[in-house]
Amino acid sequence: MSSQTGAGARWTRALISLLVILVAFGAAWFLPPRLGLDLSGGTQIVLETQDGADGTPADSDNTDQVVEVLRQRIDRLGVAEATMSRSGENRIIVELPGVQDPAEAAQIVGRTAQLSFHPVLGVGEQGGQGVQAPGGGGGDFANAPAAEADEARAPSDTEDAPEEGAEGGGEEMTPEQLEELMGGMGGDPTGGQQAPAGPSAENPDDVAMTLPDADGTYLQLGDTAIRGDRVSSADAALDSVNRTQWTVNVNFRGEGRDQWAELTGAAACYEQGDPRRRVAIVLDDQIISAPEVNPEIGCEVGMPGGSTSITSPTFTSETADELAVLIEGGSLPLPVTEVQRQTVGPTLGAAAIEASAIAALLGIAFTALYITLVYRLVGFLASLALAFYTLIAYGALVALGATLTLPGLAGFVLAIGMAIDANVLIFERAREEYQRQQKVYESNKSSGMRDATEDEASKAETGALARRRRRAIPPSLEKAFVEGSRKAWSAVLDTNVTTLIAAALLFFFASGTVQGFGVTLSIGTIVSMFSALIIARVFVEWAVRRAVIRKHPAVSGLSQIGPVRTWLVQKNPDIMKHRAKGLIVAALIVVAAIAAPLVRDTNLGVEFTGGRVMEYEFTGDSTISVDEARGVISGLNFPGSDTAVVQESGDSDIAVRTGNISDTEAGSIADALAEETGGVELVSDELIGPSMGDELRNRALIALGAALALQMIYLAWRFRWSFGLSTILSLAFNVVLVVGLFIWLGKPIDGVFLASILSVIGFTVNDTVVVFDRVRDEWARDEKSSFGEIANRALLNTLPRTVNTAVGALIILGFLVFLGGSSLQDFSIAMLVGLSTGVLSTIFVAVPLAIWLQKWDKTAPPHVIKDRKAKQKVAAKAARDADDGAVV
Repeated sequence: MSSQTGAGARWTRALISLLVILVAFGAAWFLPPRLGLDLSGGTQIVLETQDGADGTPADSDNTDQVVEVLRQRIDRLGVAEATMSRSGENRIIVELPGVQDPAEAAQIVGRTAQLSFHPVLGVGEQGGQGVQAPGGGGGDFANAPAAEADEARAPSDTEDAPEEGAEGGGEEMTPEQLEELMGGMGGDPTGGQQAPAGPSAENPDDVAMTLPDADGTYLQLGDTAIRGDRVSSADAALDSVNRTQWTVNVNFRGEGRDQWAELTGAAACYEQGDPRRRVAIVLDDQIISAPEVNPEIGCEVGMPGGSTSITSPTFTSETADELAVLIEGGSLPLPVTEVQRQTVGPTLGAAAIEASAIAALLGIAFTALYITLVYRLVGFLASLALAFYTLIAYGALVALGATLTLPGLAGFVLAIGMAIDANVLIFERAREEYQRQQKVYESNKSSGMRDATEDEASKAETGALARRRRRAIPPSLEKAFVEGSRKAWSAVLDTNVTTLIAAALLFFFASGTVQGFGVTLSIGTIVSMFSALIIARVFVEWAVRRAVIRKHPAVSGLSQIGPVRTWLVQKNPDIMKHRAKGLIVAALIVVAAIAAPLVRDTNLGVEFTGGRVMEYEFTGDSTISVDEARGVISGLNFPGSDTAVVQESGDSDIAVRTGNISDTEAGSIADALAEETGGVELVSDELIGPSMGDELRNRALIALGAALALQMIYLAWRFRWSFGLSTILSLAFNVVLVVGLFIWLGKPIDGVFLASILSVIGFTVNDTVVVFDRVRDEWARDEKSSFGEIANRALLNTLPRTVNTAVGALIILGFLVFLGGSSLQDFSIAMLVGLSTGVLSTIFVAVPLAIWLQKWDKTAPPHVIKDRKAKQKVAAKAARDADDGAVV
């Protein structure tokens, strides 16, 4: 930390501050913020690639190829500002702004696996040979297009079509024809297991899969004849003859042209109406089209030219274009599964932004008012720096392209309250330094020294005053502030590093929106250091150099120690005398917290258990209670409907939590609630697969363990191992207390709760670091007092700083609790409890444990290390003086 007070250093800091503020203002003015879907509204889908059936590994390279194919499909469908990126080795994150219908989102990106063309070998029964149709219509993915593409022919557009081939062709059997045929064969068209509507495969061993077509007829398909990557293009267009019939024109490339001719030539050898004359187009083990070959195509000749047109009387512009997109997408190198989906309505995001903005403005205003009351002029100047901190932090967010999520917004607001911490540390140290100078001045005056002139005082500050002209130098606000900044530097550095450790763990181990909290917390922490150490210093140094402030130092707020600290120093209460009682109470709290999951069911969030959470807003004429909604949902016929968790969410809204249900089953919930109330609106929808839930839970535990381990390693390196261990045990106590309290209250333990816990770890350790930094400082100057006395004195000296910093954060959190809405309420409650108990855990857990652990800590005391370093410097100087500098 620089202690330079010269004009050059001051101008340098001022110019740097001005440059950074101007750049931040430009970024904030010209660059729009990148809002996460939880703020802007839309759908996020997380896909996971699997190893291919042919042994293709689900590695990063092949996953990148999947991303490119999906990007082309989404671009074709015209979803504005859709983003897609690979996350980790085999995860794909798809964000679709403006898409609030989960079924629509799944229809856009759900069909992402294998496209292939197959010969139809015959008609079979459900449960026949080969791969069967996926149960439940393919799970949560979109169904095949409802329109039936029933004819494959040579393109009728003479400009694009080859000379061979002509129009015409038969149609698939209608349900009425199927019923008539089955009735003639003696079958039961209305019940029981239907007999095959056509011949079966001649050789059952040749059947690769048995899948239903759009009519429900199970077709026996042979091995893949053409892979999807042989399709060069597919587009929807009106028939060029009469311009009324929509068709899908498909073009093949490479060997796919010959394979298409061979496939259609073999199918053309069967009579018209025979199912074996059809060609099946299969995507994700579902037949999306099974057209019959044009009757004019010759046997063993096929359709030449490598192109065809698929027609259907039920094609519309939308269904034809959807089929074209699916066909042109081709085969992906890997199959994919949907592991997470989150849908947020735009009104919820707008409300969250408004609530957080109000909380931020009120938080800044009240924090500035509190700091100004405590530290007067320098507190007001620190508040101005806080306003610039807000501008710079926001400018850095938009300049770096960071996505601002709902937890990230909370982190941004919370960092405002914590940004004042470095200023508080510096101001408290500056007050001490001013008091030390005052005592020296009064002592010199009492010994008969004359007051120094203004010129002599200036020379004394720069060290230019001759020693023989001893004068009583009055205390200097500027010198006190600079020296206080230097002494507070180690504590500022350690507190910010520990916070950054927690933020980094959030970024690397959390997922989705919680990662945004880690990003904003990291940026806020770094910017807060710049704000406190550079911008606030420019303001304060300018102010304390004014003549009016030097004549009236009390206005500055640095000339006197606060009344609370004065009382503590004068009374000198021996808090550590009661350390045994504090540890006993802490042990009882730990026992109660550990008993919580044994007595009550832990309400793990859907992120950690898997399942689906839907939040609804009543828009009809009436509302229903939670119990009534629970009864409505339990009467629905889907697995787990009787165990669905229904809770209040916000003002008159309800949240429904179920297992992994399909979009159809989720729709039945909305329909049932709408029928009872007259209308409901889906506000948010979050789906987490079981594998994703297990992974998130494991990563949360790893993040907590890593946070504690890294904090202990850092503190053991910076201080002593006993300090590091006692800090970690104090943090563990705080985490167990907050988790146990949430379990007792039945609050959800989810990803946002994880963000609050890791933040509590990062912020709570700040209190302990400040205390132990002061212990080290006191211990280096006091060789006679016991460690318990030194620790108690350090605790009393830092307690006002702890209170002032905590109040700044608690003001912000209080506004978030009451104004942040249900989305941020639990987060704010966890932070409120964690920060409050963190102060107490430092006093009654960390410091008492450190006193107890000193029995086994053989590390040299700070004063011994200080003497050792001084002797080393003297020895090094003597060695240099003994060296005559001769070179041989």
